[in-house]
Amino acid sequence: MGTAEALRAAETVWRIESARLIAGLARLTRDLSLAEELAQEALEAALRQWPSDGVPRNPGAWLMAAGKRRAIDGFRRSRMIDEKHRALAREADPVDASVEDGIVEAIDDDIGDELLALIFTACHPVLSTEARVALTLRLIGGLSTGEIASAFLTSEPTIAQRIVRAKRILAGADVAYEVPRGAERGARLSSVLEVLYLIFSEGYAPATEDAWTRPALCEEAMRLGRILAALAPKDAEVHGLLALMELQASRLPTRIGRDGAPVLLLDQDRARWDRVLIQHGLKALALAERLQSPAGPYTLQASIAACHARAPTAEATDWAGIAARYDDLYQAMPSPVVDLNRAVAKAMAFGPAVGLALVDGILAGGALDTYHLVYSVRAEFLSKLGRAGEARDAWLKGAALARNERERTLMEERAATLA
Repeated sequence: MGTAEALRAAETVWRIESARLIAGLARLTRDLSLAEELAQEALEAALRQWPSDGVPRNPGAWLMAAGKRRAIDGFRRSRMIDEKHRALAREADPVDASVEDGIVEAIDDDIGDELLALIFTACHPVLSTEARVALTLRLIGGLSTGEIASAFLTSEPTIAQRIVRAKRILAGADVAYEVPRGAERGARLSSVLEVLYLIFSEGYAPATEDAWTRPALCEEAMRLGRILAALAPKDAEVHGLLALMELQASRLPTRIGRDGAPVLLLDQDRARWDRVLIQHGLKALALAERLQSPAGPYTLQASIAACHARAPTAEATDWAGIAARYDDLYQAMPSPVVDLNRAVAKAMAFGPAVGLALVDGILAGGALDTYHLVYSVRAEFLSKLGRAGEARDAWLKGAALARNERERTLMEERAATLA
C-alpha cells in the first residue's frame, strides 16, 4: 500500500473510531483532555507507521492499543502509585498480540457501553447545559466547533471557549467516568437526550459539511438512543426521542436524488421509506404516549413525524393536524426554530400568506436573522404569492448565510431562476 492510500485509510479510521478511542482512554485516565491528547498521539503514530508497515487488519484496535501504551508510559514517567500502574498494564496487551488478533479487552460498566459513559460524564451537573451539549458533540459526534456553533446558532469562539472551560471543570472536580445511577441519572438524562438529538440532526442535515446527509451519525444516535430506552424503560421522553429519530431516519434513502441533489419531503418516493424503521418508531411513540400525558417535546415532534409516515401520499398529509401539534410543541418548548416550522405547517394548511406573516414576525424579533433557512422558507412563500423579486432577494440572503456549500449553491440556483 502506498503512502497516499495509508494516509487516507488513517483519516477514514480516525473519523469512524475517534469517539470510541477517546471514550476508552478517558475510562482509563479519568481525564478527558489527556484522553484526547493520547488519541491524537495514537493517530500520529499511525500516520508514521502505516505508510511503511501497512494498515493493520483491525486499525481501530491498533489505535486503542497505541493510546493505552502511551497512557502507561505517561503514568510511569509521572511515577504514579504501583496499583494504578498495574491496573493500566492489565488493560493493554502487547500490540503484536492484541492488534494482530483484533482483540481489545472491553472495559465493563453497568451497561457495557463506553460511549454512553462518556456522554453522561460530559453531561455532568457541574457543567452548564450549553457546555454539556457542546462538549459531548465534540467528543462523541466528532463535530468541529464550527458545526456545533451552527447547531447552536452562536459564534465559533463561544463554543470553543465552552469546550475548553468544560474540560477544566471536569478535571478539577475529579468527575468519575461512569454511567450515573438513581436520582443523578434522571437529573442528567434531559441533557443527554438533547445531545443525542443534536448528533442525529447533524447526520440528518449537516450544518457545514459538503454533503446532504451523514448517515453514520444518525445510526450512532439511534444506537445510543436504544441503549437509553433499555436503561430507562419508564421514561416517556427517552422513547419519544427514539421514535422521532427512527421516523425521521426512515426517510434517509429518499432524501438525495440520483443526481446528488436534495429531494424535498413532499417529493420523496414514500414507497422507498424504510418501513421497518417506521414500525419501530410508531411502536416507540405509542409507548411514550402511554407513559406521559400531556406529551413532552420529543414525543410531540415524533407525533408530527408520524403524521408524515402514516400518509400514503403527500397530498394525504394531515397538515391541519400537524399545525395543531406544532402549537402544542411551541407551548411546551418555545423557540424561534419551532416557530419557523410551525409557520411552514400553517402555510401548508391555510395558505402561504399565513406562513409569510408568521415568518416576518419571527424575523422582526431578531432571533433568526442570521439563520439561512428562515430566508429560504420566506422565499418559498413569496414565490407562491407571485412576488418573484422579493423571493429572489430572500434566496440570495439565505445563500450568503449558508455554511453548507451545497445548500448555498442550491439557494443561488433558485435565485437565478427568478432573475
